[in-house]
Amino acid sequence: MLDTLTIRTQRTTASRLSQLDASTLEFGKIFSDHMFAVDYHDGEWQEPQIVPYGDMAVSPANSALHYGQAIFEGMKAYKNADGEVALFRPLDNFHRLNASAERMCMPTLPEELFMQGLTQLVRLDSAWIPDGPGSALYIRPFMFATDGFVGVRPSNSYRFMIFTCPVGLYYNKPLRVRFEEKFVRSAEGGAGYAKAAGNYGASMFPTKKANLEGYHQLLWTDASEHRYVEESGTMNVMFVINGRIITPALSTSILDGITRKSVLQIARDWGLQIEERKISIDEILKAQAAGTLQEAFGVGTAATIAPIATIGYRDQDYDLPPSGPDSISKRVSQALDAIRNGRSADTHGWMVSV
Repeated sequence: MLDTLTIRTQRTTASRLSQLDASTLEFGKIFSDHMFAVDYHDGEWQEPQIVPYGDMAVSPANSALHYGQAIFEGMKAYKNADGEVALFRPLDNFHRLNASAERMCMPTLPEELFMQGLTQLVRLDSAWIPDGPGSALYIRPFMFATDGFVGVRPSNSYRFMIFTCPVGLYYNKPLRVRFEEKFVRSAEGGAGYAKAAGNYGASMFPTKKANLEGYHQLLWTDASEHRYVEESGTMNVMFVINGRIITPALSTSILDGITRKSVLQIARDWGLQIEERKISIDEILKAQAAGTLQEAFGVGTAATIAPIATIGYRDQDYDLPPSGPDSISKRVSQALDAIRNGRSADTHGWMVSV
């Protein structure tokens, strides 16, 4: 164990901050000056450090590349009108990262190591945090196996890292999605509830097919019947039918989204009706035909709230009403923004100052 947590910091001598144009941010393409790294070997996390962002060398026999022991998180830091920086629900990300680690047979992280490395890194690169509407500092913690060994077994060594990147809006218009009835994102008993890299790699082919058909994302359905909705692309999904928010109940095939739980908490605070349960394709389409499907939207860290405009099913498109200013998705999005940017009281203690 790390008896006394000291994080050695090597500051960059060639900052790229002057190249940052906050008005032309593309999500995930511009990276801040530094990154946090700590290695696990001999049964311990050792030598945490912050170093300039850059490439790293790995063995061609790196076991993560061959057998997929790789997990990650996505989170954000925000800057308020007074220039103060805060993280949104970082301990939720910490707990979910460790749940993913356990599922993938990887070592868990001590809370102090995660939080101190995270806060020192964000503090060091706080000048990279944009403050325009819809913008934030996106934070990517991740862990991967580092053994140079070709054999199907858990690695004995790992590296945990965090890097950050300034981002704007992930989606700039309502989404076109379609139900997926052939391919599977995850199955009960699988690793769908973990943020494992392989989950996302396996989703790319069916998503690309949907893109070529004119859709932004998929509505993933259950593995056994392809009847019940699970997620939307890389997000959790919610439907508003007759004023009730209906969202798939969590399971081993559905990610416990932090934005999801935040949206549900705000909706409960407002006294809205919430149902966490199975919701079928048939129920959604019947509601759309009856005019009672008022909204559908994805919820996730990258996109926050992503309204859905069109749902495709078996070569036919079904349009939803436009999301007006009084829509639940718009109101929740504004409420979350206000909490994150310090314009509204943080009654649930979600924001952690850096």
